[in-house]
Amino acid sequence: VDSGARALLTTPGATKFYRSEHSAGTQSTQVDVGAGAVCEYLPQETIAFDGADARMETRISLAPDATYVGWDFLCLGRPAAGERFETGRLSQRIEIRRDGKPIWFERLELYGGSPLMEAAYSLAGQPTWGTMIYAGAVAEDAAEQVRAAIGASSVFSVSQLEEVVVCRYLGPRVGDGKALFVRAWNVLRTLGQGKPANAPRIWAT
Repeated sequence: VDSGARALLTTPGATKFYRSEHSAGTQSTQVDVGAGAVCEYLPQETIAFDGADARMETRISLAPDATYVGWDFLCLGRPAAGERFETGRLSQRIEIRRDGKPIWFERLELYGGSPLMEAAYSLAGQPTWGTMIYAGAVAEDAAEQVRAAIGASSVFSVSQLEEVVVCRYLGPRVGDGKALFVRAWNVLRTLGQGKPANAPRIWAT
């Protein structure tokens, strides 16, 4: 995204990693956001089928005054069909740098059937989760304003760190998490850019 430009990027459908017996499926994303530019990267969910070997890497590079908001939703297996993620591996790495310095780094390594899938301190038996990161100028009470807009929720949380605002979802359905994140996105976009969020029309097709 060039200097001063604004872009909202999404995908027409879910990313799917199918069962693999011989090699890993990989997805690598690199986003560079120039001076004064805004990039909103809001793809549809990623589904890891039972037996998949999925490796995902996202790298974000920001100019000193650039703004970035991005989310990802992950779904293990096909809950509606009674399929769980019993075998396989899911690897995810997300890195955001501003002016060459890291401001957010997260890594996940999950094996099918792992105790982490049921542990109360981890996925707690839920098949879907999501993370949204907002990196840019925002009010000091941004997290409080997001909480006020969302209301009481057992599946959503928001934290405001030194250079990012982080929203989390953990629950049974991606659609529920996406609806919550859209509301949080609206608050953060209004605070940071002075205009409300508008969902891309492709999400309704």
